[in-house]
Amino acid sequence: MRAGVYDSGVGGLTVAKSLIEHKLFDEIVYFGDTARVPYGTKESKTIIKYSLEALELLKSFDIDIMIVACNTVSAYALEELQKNASFKIFGVIEPGVLAAVNRLKEQNSSILILGTKATIASGQYEKLLRQNGYNNLISLNPSLFVPIVEEGLFEGEVLQSTMEHYFKNIKQEPDAVILGCTHFPLISKALQNYFPKSVLIHSGDAIVEYLESKCNIKRSKNKTSLKLLASDNVKILESTANLWLKN
Repeated sequence: MRAGVYDSGVGGLTVAKSLIEHKLFDEIVYFGDTARVPYGTKESKTIIKYSLEALELLKSFDIDIMIVACNTVSAYALEELQKNASFKIFGVIEPGVLAAVNRLKEQNSSILILGTKATIASGQYEKLLRQNGYNNLISLNPSLFVPIVEEGLFEGEVLQSTMEHYFKNIKQEPDAVILGCTHFPLISKALQNYFPKSVLIHSGDAIVEYLESKCNIKRSKNKTSLKLLASDNVKILESTANLWLKN
């Protein structure tokens, strides 16, 4: 089975990594819209337009399923994408919420949602969590995390100071932290150290769990091959993949 994985840039490689490690597909065709990243600051109609263009590109590779790794696209364009494809398309928000529900048995559990400006503004995580009875929610847009990750600063003083800046008003450690941006799993070690008792919800692990439980996709014994596509400077994407997929 061939899967298309789509992200606004390089961050979705964290989702691709989980899919590769769990051998859910024979081949992954990854497209990062690196020419137009970030999506998190753009209007919804622009996000939808870019997403439909990405869909047409991935269709040309005869994919069997599409994974929208980008939380922002999942929030704003998933329905339009599904209307325009003959194969199944999944985002990462619903799987992330399902993973949180599966791990938090108490509905009064506190949940910290981290995401881009657009993802947080969409309210999609909050909506689905409240539908499942979880109302003790805090949403934050730690926008500086993205450039910090892209600089390869996965730990250290810069990241520590940035976390202290964004989390200074959080008086009580949350029961769970949803990493609602594909860049954030790369700093999961630092986030776990900051919130040692919190359960971290990672989009990549969540989509694997979702596909196995909801779609009955079985793991293969074969190694997953990866094809990388980018709208600009594919060499940077390849370099990032070589670094991130080894960690």
